[in-house]
Parts: sequence; C-alpha cells; structure tokens
Amino acid sequence: MCMVIMSGFSTVKYSTSARSAIVIERTTGRIFFERNADEKLPIASTTKILTAITVIENTDDLNKEVVVPDEAVGTEGSSIYLKHGEKLRIIDLLYGLMLRSGNDCAVALACVTSGSVSDFAYMMNTVARNAGAVNSHFVNPHGLQHEEHYSTARDLAAISAYAMRNDIFRRIVSTERYTDCPYEGEDYNRDMRNKNKILNMLEGGNGIKTGYTKVAGRCLVSSACRDGKEVICVVLSCGPMFEESCDLINNAFEELGVRSND
Repeated sequence: MCMVIMSGFSTVKYSTSARSAIVIERTTGRIFFERNADEKLPIASTTKILTAITVIENTDDLNKEVVVPDEAVGTEGSSIYLKHGEKLRIIDLLYGLMLRSGNDCAVALACVTSGSVSDFAYMMNTVARNAGAVNSHFVNPHGLQHEEHYSTARDLAAISAYAMRNDIFRRIVSTERYTDCPYEGEDYNRDMRNKNKILNMLEGGNGIKTGYTKVAGRCLVSSACRDGKEVICVVLSCGPMFEESCDLINNAFEELGVRSND
C-alpha cells in the first residue's frame, strides 16, 4: 500500500508491505503515515518495550543484585540461558531483555519486580494505559503467543514514545553491545550484541525492539533522531521490516525538512 503526502513543494511517498504500520514524531505525536494502525494484533517481543519501562519505573535500584527465579530458567524461545540460583543485577537482565530479547530475562524481571508474571502483567497494563494505549491487553512480559495478549501499531507507538522519554531506557535500547553481564561461576561475561539492525542501518538510528513469532510474523519498532527531531516507526507482520522501516523513517524526516547526511 502507498500513500502520498504533500509537503510544501515536495511529494513524499510512503509504502509498506506490513499488515499494520504507523510512523510518528515522538515529541509531538504527529502522524506521518498509518495503515490499519488500530487493528489488534499479536506483537511478539516488541512487548518487551513495555516490560522494560514497567521495570524501570517500578525499581528503586537497577544495580541491585537478585537471584534468578526458578520460573525464569528454561523459558522457551530466545534466551540468555539463565541458570538456577544465578545472581545478576537488574540492569543486566534489562540489557539481556532488550538486546538479546531474552524471554528468560522477561520472566525473571517480572517475578523480581512484582512477585509473579500475573501481577506484573497487571502493572504492564497500568503503564500502557498511562502511556496512552487504549486497545491493548498484556498477559505476559515476553510476547510469546497468547490469544489475550495483543496491541496495535498506534498503541505500540504511544508506548514507545513514552518509554523513550526515559534516559535509562534510551541508553539501553541504543546500545549495540553489552559485555558487563557475568555468567554464574565463570571467569568471563556474556557478550550481548543488539539484534536491532536499525542502529547501524539508519542514520541517527537509536532503537527500539525487534520481535517474531510464527503467528505475529516479523515485527519492529524503530526510531531515529536527527537535528533534534525524533521519529518512531512501527511495522507489524512485515517481511522486510528493517528495509521498509528505514524507508518510512527517511520519508518522515523528509517531511520534517531534515536532510540525510548520506
């Protein structure tokens, strides 16, 4: 689908194969493009955007060392392979969550923050509503498939814009590599490289989170900042998610009159 927007003397063409998408300016909420932006869909690991900001807002000391809960060990899907009884700082788990999309980190953070996954899901929904999400419902911290776990492109954009106001969240999602997270009982650390290619594919790329399940397809929330202006893009069920997100964001910057240095 394509949409043409007139801006001054230029014509900006937006196109995506995504089932659902939206592109906004973070600080103003201006919408540059949307497609099926209110369709309720599974969102896979982009869920972890909300997980991270919920933990950050409800934790007094992110450097606190915690014992990995048994519930987190062996969580299916992407993982940083947490061990029973392992001790890590909460900030380490947040990096594992956002850079490596660790589902085990998601469960650990949920249990450490609120005592259980179900209690943490309640907190997530509260934070989502505070961020302006009105058509979403979350039942877990990782985004593994559940029929009652869903969001929309518009809501994800709102949650992401809200999260990106937090300096700690911004620092985490813009980090390309994190090596400060230890293995229990080992003399070397985990080497976490960010799965989000936007950070080095796109000028000014500074976040945010990838996601994939068979049901949700390839999902991406991305962001970039140029000349003090920041654009957030959400694409859900989009095969070429990185390439199309780059094009959509570049088009939005053209609308804003911000030229690329490339």
